[in-house]
Amino acid sequence: MERVKCLIIGSGPAGYTAAIYAGRANIKPVVYEGLEPGGQLTTTTTVDNFPGYPEGVDGPQLMEDLRQQALRFGADIRSGIITKAELDKKPFVVTTDEGTQIEADSVIISTGASAKYLGLADEKKYAGEGVSACATCDGFFYRKKVVAVVGGGDTACEDATYLAGLAKKVYLVVRKTYLRASKIMQERVLNTPNIEVLFEHNAIGLYGEKGVEGVHLVKRKGEKDESYYDIPIDGFFLAIGHKPNSDIFKSYLETDEVGYIKTINGTPLTKIPGVFAADVADPRYRQAITAAASGCKAAIEVERYLTTL
Repeated sequence: MERVKCLIIGSGPAGYTAAIYAGRANIKPVVYEGLEPGGQLTTTTTVDNFPGYPEGVDGPQLMEDLRQQALRFGADIRSGIITKAELDKKPFVVTTDEGTQIEADSVIISTGASAKYLGLADEKKYAGEGVSACATCDGFFYRKKVVAVVGGGDTACEDATYLAGLAKKVYLVVRKTYLRASKIMQERVLNTPNIEVLFEHNAIGLYGEKGVEGVHLVKRKGEKDESYYDIPIDGFFLAIGHKPNSDIFKSYLETDEVGYIKTINGTPLTKIPGVFAADVADPRYRQAITAAASGCKAAIEVERYLTTL
């Protein structure tokens, strides 16, 4: 069975940055890229808010830059998915989707979280062409335009408020007759002039020749008086939550009610010495730069931990 000093599970800004730092420390990390090599940024177009790119950079190019930097410092980056992790013994043992088992002296979990979508075919069709699950990432591109946000919780209200500061008009599409958000967020949304809340509405499709140009809506879906109509929009934002990719670790590590891994005092340390959580421990910010920072911190802690063995 192969044995490695540091196994990094997941790529994206956190995984690749962890690999850069661990590689520079001569730890020779092994990275398994997971289902989506490069993470969610590979599905975006221009990234304007990552430091060091004054003119912006395509998401896939940014991730390729980070990947190549990790390779430069000796990271062993592999395609594949970790399907099982045994964290109750040392060295830790993980199993890949091909059935290969690997022993690891330390593990960095950088599997992140996946945005929840409605499941519409048009969401994939217009990915990167008007559909986004990150208002703070992509809102800048919709200045003075019309957008729709789907959701009724705090995240949706926060996104709608944020976008209202940029866009000409924001529709908040809510399937229930009320907002689930906290009272203060509800008041903020309802008191923002360029936000229009569409209660009892469901988005059932998108249309447009060159990217999103509008959304198909149904009011009171499933009821006798339901009605269908379209509204023209330039951008469609999902704000119905994220699912942390932490399922295989839950029997060993503590998570919050959503599934984000709990760490010790804001560090990447988990309750198991030698196991560190990066972006999968961040339910609050979910930005490329904070993910990269979490990978950096995890790798530094790995280096410190390995000196104690």
